Amino acid sequence: MGLSRSDRRRGSVAIEFAFAFPLFLLCVLGIMEFGRMIWSQTTLDYAVEAAARCAAIDAPDCVTAAAIEDFAANAAAGLPVSASNFAVGNAACGVAVTGTMPWTFAAPALFPFSVTLTAKACYPV
Repeated sequence: MGLSRSDRRRGSVAIEFAFAFPLFLLCVLGIMEFGRMIWSQTTLDYAVEAAARCAAIDAPDCVTAAAIEDFAANAAAGLPVSASNFAVGNAACGVAVTGTMPWTFAAPALFPFSVTLTAKACYPV
């Protein structure tokens, strides 16, 4: 006597789940990781834009290059950056602030590479 039809159906559902679940999990983790990377890039963009504007309007917080870099590091809330991740210079467009940040995925077994996020903003004086 063999298995009933409902028993065989349950077994095939378990096998289908075993094939589909890892792909589903990879998609969900990929969406989360790339969403986090986009958030980090947007935050870095905001930090350099805010620092360039602060330097261009001669705010008391942004008098020297070191002060501008500190301002940018503080504006990058939630990112593991310091003032050394930012550089200030003068360009034809005005005050230019550049920021870089090494970014690694939280699941290195799935995404075994790192990316350097870069942002640049120039604000006219």
